[in-house]
Amino acid sequence: MTESDYGQRLEFGVRLPGGPDPAATVRLARAAEELGLDLVVVPDRPDRPDAEAWTLLAWIAAVTDTVRLGTAGHDGAARNPAVLARTAAGLDHLSGGRVELGITVGEPGNDGAETIDVVAGLWDVLEHGLARVDGPRHRLAGAQRAAPAHDVPITVSGPDPRDPDLARLAGLRADGWSVPLAGADDLAAGRLLVDAAAREAGRDPREIRRWVTVPPAGADGGAATLLDLVVEHGVGTIVLDPGPGRDAVAALTRFARDVVPTVRAGADAALPHGAGGVRVRRSSALARRRPGIDYDGVPAGPVAVEPGDLAYARLRGGYLRGGSPGIVLRAATVEQVVDALAFARRHPDLPLSRRSAGHGLSGRSTNDGGIVIDVSPMNAVEVLDEAERRVRIGPGARWTDVATALARYGWAISSGDYGGVGVGGLATAGGIGYLARGHGLTIDRLRAVEMVLSDGSVVRAGDTENPDLFWAVRGAGANFGIVTAFEFVADEVGPVAFAALTQVVPDVAGYLVEWGRVVEESPRDLTGFLILPPPDGRRPAVALTRTVVESADPDTVLARLQPLAGLAPMYEQQVAITSYADIMANASDDAPVSRGEPVSRSGLVHHLTPEFAAVAARVLRSGAVHWFQLRSVGGAVADVAPDATAYPHRSPNFSLVVMGSDPDAVDAQWASLTPFLDGLYLSFDTSLRPERIQQAWPAHTLARLRALKATYDPDGVFDDNFALTPTPPPEASPR
Repeated sequence: MTESDYGQRLEFGVRLPGGPDPAATVRLARAAEELGLDLVVVPDRPDRPDAEAWTLLAWIAAVTDTVRLGTAGHDGAARNPAVLARTAAGLDHLSGGRVELGITVGEPGNDGAETIDVVAGLWDVLEHGLARVDGPRHRLAGAQRAAPAHDVPITVSGPDPRDPDLARLAGLRADGWSVPLAGADDLAAGRLLVDAAAREAGRDPREIRRWVTVPPAGADGGAATLLDLVVEHGVGTIVLDPGPGRDAVAALTRFARDVVPTVRAGADAALPHGAGGVRVRRSSALARRRPGIDYDGVPAGPVAVEPGDLAYARLRGGYLRGGSPGIVLRAATVEQVVDALAFARRHPDLPLSRRSAGHGLSGRSTNDGGIVIDVSPMNAVEVLDEAERRVRIGPGARWTDVATALARYGWAISSGDYGGVGVGGLATAGGIGYLARGHGLTIDRLRAVEMVLSDGSVVRAGDTENPDLFWAVRGAGANFGIVTAFEFVADEVGPVAFAALTQVVPDVAGYLVEWGRVVEESPRDLTGFLILPPPDGRRPAVALTRTVVESADPDTVLARLQPLAGLAPMYEQQVAITSYADIMANASDDAPVSRGEPVSRSGLVHHLTPEFAAVAARVLRSGAVHWFQLRSVGGAVADVAPDATAYPHRSPNFSLVVMGSDPDAVDAQWASLTPFLDGLYLSFDTSLRPERIQQAWPAHTLARLRALKATYDPDGVFDDNFALTPTPPPEASPR
């Protein structure tokens, strides 16, 4: 590689003329996309309200799909950089991650460095705390950080390639260096200044993209000249400035059809990596890599997210729990899952976690320093057979999306109480949802799965294909592989009633007993959940119930709810006839980001007896738990034989989960509840103590699972979630 070969992907764009007719500018932008150019650049002139760059870019974003959207000419003395950061980040989200930011330097009162400080500080969500900048012109005294949708590159530009201040800023801080077309000596001198500054800062000069803006006269018939810019001067982005007027479209068309293909072909022939280039990670990102991971050996298929990447902030943890994995591999196809798993198997000493959509109550969908295989991109929902109501769902789909997709057919699959939960985790553990008493667990509607086993093989499991594996998947699926597709038979579910009641409960134990009695005695068309917040001593205790009645008949709904409403004085109530999809539409589309580490314990209860209720009331008063929830099961859940699936706990009528922050305090209180429990629900428990496995599965179920584990995962690759100890043959040994 020569000193001028930076390995950058070769890109072409057009600088859009400003002016009083923004519609003409937008038409030129659309033409650029249709002609296959990579980006459009809009001059940022805050003093020109008729050509306001960000308003114009928003218009362009709305009528284009792929072309990237850049600015040039931003003057930090004329526009507040904090406003600029928020504006650019907002448009980046709205446009699907297509924004690039250009800053002009060298003008009086505007050296660009301070603008970069403010913008980068506000975007740096990899750092904790508020953003703070104390500059001579701009200050951040503690501002909330907010990242754009992708890692927006910042390019600094100026009129003189030999300008040492421009070159130094580019090398030290920026992602791009942009200058007008100039003589070979000027470009070479400026490029070397950028390289020197980059090395001084400990950066790889390849991190900085070289831009050149050329007029039509420099492009028409000048493919050889432009190719020389690429090969001899390392230029990675060539932007045409067609000028204003009617000739702009003609100049753009000639450039895109005649010049660009010739330059690309020449780059393919002359450069080691061709016009496609190679990915160059920032030095700052490389510095955040964790030890023990072969980052250079990551397969090409899955999208790799490292600790220094912007996306890492939203992928490191989940809805309730933080994390700090060494790498996240995002797989969108079965082949990518196979590749990601093979990579993980080359690192047997590192933790391996799997993630569907990031809810992760147990915390086992992330880790510290290890590998996460994230299948959230595999999120399609497809109807296979409308007559049989058979649907195929990707593991990364969220249940709110599933409910919405099925609602148009009048169908539903019972699936927890939060629409942001991913299909993959819930549909391999059980699935205790708002329709459980009438329709059973989520796994009870499952008919087949496709999955990747620990050796990388892809298999299908159902009642007739690998039935033993299919049995195990329904209740212990995390131990046996990565499911890449689920096939369900949905239920016919029409309008339902959803009741959110808040009641004052002076006697918590008495309320528990009566609520449990009412739920057990109710017809199966009622499923109820109960949350008891811990008392704070300043106000009466309250109970929050969420109840679904599968009926649109007001009289039926009233008859079902009146016994619950009569248990205690009503503080607040909301009752609506709605759809199951509307109930599940309670999840934010924002990435589930958390830094907390809650401790949770799970158990199953047959009946809410006075004895259980008295102990539960004491647990609440202890202050050790901040979350106490009961979910009703029974009904259709109990219709399935205990040995029909690997979820054996079919007879209890309630599922209990508590959460707190102090493991010792939670365990001390949980011990007093243990005599009343029969089994636990895997996904709601953060403990991995060996004795918890005995509570998760009775002896005969556990023995069968361990035998299957020895067959399907003898090396214990999938050991992060209630690991089953395999029983290997004598010549083998677990990992």
